[in-house]
Amino acid sequence: MLFNSIDFLIFFPVVVVIFFLIPKKLRYIWLLIASYFFYMSWNPKYALLIAASTVITYASGILIERYRRQQREGAVKLCVAASLISNLGILFVFKYGNFLLTNMSSLLANFGITFANRHLDLLLPVGISFYTFQALGYTIDVYHGTSCESIKAEKNILKYALFVSFFPQLVAGPIERSKNLLRQIQNIEAIQVWNFDRVRNGFFLMMWGLFQKLVIADRASLLVNNVVNHYQKYGFVELLIAMILFAFQIYCDFGGYTNIARGAAQVMGFSLTNNFRQPYLAVNIKDFWRRWHISLTSWFTDYLYIPLGGNRKGTIRKYLNIFVVFGISGLWHGASWNFVVWGVLHGLFLIFNDIKEHLSQFKEKPAKKVNHWKKSLSIIATFFVVDFAWIFFVSKNLDQAIGIIKHMTAVWKTSRLTKLGIDGSNWNAFLFGIIVLFVVDYMHERNISVFKSVAKLNIVLRWFLYLGLVWFTIMLGIYGAAYDTSTFIYFQF
Repeated sequence: MLFNSIDFLIFFPVVVVIFFLIPKKLRYIWLLIASYFFYMSWNPKYALLIAASTVITYASGILIERYRRQQREGAVKLCVAASLISNLGILFVFKYGNFLLTNMSSLLANFGITFANRHLDLLLPVGISFYTFQALGYTIDVYHGTSCESIKAEKNILKYALFVSFFPQLVAGPIERSKNLLRQIQNIEAIQVWNFDRVRNGFFLMMWGLFQKLVIADRASLLVNNVVNHYQKYGFVELLIAMILFAFQIYCDFGGYTNIARGAAQVMGFSLTNNFRQPYLAVNIKDFWRRWHISLTSWFTDYLYIPLGGNRKGTIRKYLNIFVVFGISGLWHGASWNFVVWGVLHGLFLIFNDIKEHLSQFKEKPAKKVNHWKKSLSIIATFFVVDFAWIFFVSKNLDQAIGIIKHMTAVWKTSRLTKLGIDGSNWNAFLFGIIVLFVVDYMHERNISVFKSVAKLNIVLRWFLYLGLVWFTIMLGIYGAAYDTSTFIYFQF
């Protein structure tokens, strides 16, 4: 069930109305039922996988606390290992099984060994990487014991099941921590039945997410898909335009989903992590990763980078840890070498940035005033560095990514913009959307909340903007007989 579908337009209001009408003690049960219904609308049988992950991590939390009270540290570590191995094993089979078989076959063929080229007939479950990491994060949090980030094991399996399957963020995040979402579920009875400001702001955030998705992301995809799939026909200018548009497509697609998820949760009284913070206004690659897919970055930082040693074991070890983490992050995004290369590139970018910052300490004195020209150039340079790496992300495989780069460097012919997959009217709508996006992001960068600013306006102007957002989303969103409702990019991960 897509957020940008008629099904969700019916599903969500029904869930919200019943949520506030039923007794407070039944709220979490109702949301659990709704969440499983939401997930099963894609493929009912894969609900068994999320249920299995839930049971395994729930049991591991209970056993970890029990064995720790008994001072059986060996048993505690065994429970953690069993939870990690079983959950990652499920993820590996469904997401990476065919990737491993294909590469093993190719590797053995180089040595003259014939390996049966088998293919696992498995459909990748929607959102499996997201809910698996969320559930594993819970196991690790319970294991931390007395640390400030730890939580106690949840005894109510239904509340814990809701934490793993909460439908707004189930299939594409943000990856929530137990200290945030689970604690809100534990206090679900305290949620105010009706708070007009909260509900209004939640719906406003949902509409902003739909605007990003329908007006900007889906429209950009028309050009991006056409140029990337037929890159042999195009040269540097067309491919550069396609990659710039893809940068906005993936931001508004993923950021749009996150805003719809956060808005939907806010309507019901829950607060989800903000996954994006104006990423294309980053001044360097390190700053970019503080702003992009924040929940995944923090997950890898806390549960992989720091356990590997972080920056505590010397510079060489630090750079090796960055390289490993981003290589795995690339593989997390997709079972294909182009995603691995994308992750490795970002790891190398971060290492080079760290070296540059280290060397600059000996050459430059701290600036007393912000040099806005220098900052603007840094933002532009960072954008194009990130945009270059997006070539490996948007491509279907590594060969296609390399082919695009070769054509960008060897072919210089140009075509009219209207022949790239978007006509004049769609270009105008896209540019309008980009201008609105820039204004909103710039205001947020200046710590000016658009939503709070709008809420302070007089009632006539305020509702003019609310209805204007709805009108523009409907009128400029890509609909019609020729339009196939576009899924969200990160659903495939």
